[in-house]
Amino acid sequence: MASPLDMINTEIGNEPDALIRWALEQGKRPICTTNFRPFEAVILHMVTRHLPSLPIVWMDNGYNTEATYRFADALVKRLDLNLITYLPRRSRAHREALEGPMPGIDDPRHEAFTREVKLEPFERALSEMAPDVWFTALRAEDTPERARMAPVSRNADGLLKVSPLLHWSAKDMYNYLLDHDLPDNFDYFDPTKVEEKRECGLHLQH
Repeated sequence: MASPLDMINTEIGNEPDALIRWALEQGKRPICTTNFRPFEAVILHMVTRHLPSLPIVWMDNGYNTEATYRFADALVKRLDLNLITYLPRRSRAHREALEGPMPGIDDPRHEAFTREVKLEPFERALSEMAPDVWFTALRAEDTPERARMAPVSRNADGLLKVSPLLHWSAKDMYNYLLDHDLPDNFDYFDPTKVEEKRECGLHLQH
């Protein structure tokens, strides 16, 4: 017998607006995470149309491009986002003064680096904000791991994870930006992934 979440995935898993409306009825403390990467304006526009005050949580690793910081600032103003930023406990300057430049993905220190600049801030956000619904911009075509995910799932702690755009293609995303005259950011770099199709770990653990 199919579980309630299986039924939701089957019935409205391909309907982002319906999925967002349903998810907002499931909890009282929803959040949406962002990294202001390409196409990110789509999820932020979608969710805030339904709930303008929705907390938008950004784990700013300190290694974003100048373009990403400018894009983030412009999008916050354009959509009047309720942005809540979480930073690593050490600044980039502090970390690099002691340990040097960002380690490459083949460097044994890279796992600890990823934990420091992304995973720990995210775990702190979850602990402090205690969300019961988490919206993400995950898409199946991003990585092989994400292709195996469902639009709606529940993690071990009971957090409802909702990816309204999971089945959307890059063309779908681009057309949405055009239809709503939204800006984009292609000068983006994630130091915890480096390679485009590589997972950073955040969505594998949560």
